[in-house]
Amino acid sequence: MDNLEIGRIGKAHGLRGEVTAVITSDRPERTAPGAVWILASGPRTVAAIRPFQQKWIAKLEGIDTREAAEDLTGSVIEGEPIEDDDALWAHELLGATVVTPDGVEWGSVTGVYPNPANDLIELADGTLIPTVFVTDGSGLPDRVVVDPPEGLLGATATADDDA
Repeated sequence: MDNLEIGRIGKAHGLRGEVTAVITSDRPERTAPGAVWILASGPRTVAAIRPFQQKWIAKLEGIDTREAAEDLTGSVIEGEPIEDDDALWAHELLGATVVTPDGVEWGSVTGVYPNPANDLIELADGTLIPTVFVTDGSGLPDRVVVDPPEGLLGATATADDDA
């Protein structure tokens, strides 16, 4: 499985090679000493990390100067997927057919977008469904069940229903 984007390196912080980082993952193991961040320049182990405003300040092994830290500015941080049978991962939804509990198919998932309240699933027709309405992901990667409030998915599933 491919690595997942978990954040981005910001500016250098101080003179000893620390960097700021915005981490988009909510998994605590991504922001713990010993975590491995995969950068374009190769994997780096987090030697030390602490929260700072809405970011993190991290010391990565092998990055010991401000100049080395500056070279990482803007780097995408990736991480290996984490095995968790109780979690529903956004990347697992891509390509799945969306159905409601009554079995009506609404299309396939073409994207998953972060949103402050809940991530949004995008269907092929552009419809957006908050992930809070996903009720069953046991059929992944082929099928996901959503149970949104009435009206979110439109009045009917097909145009032929009124004929």
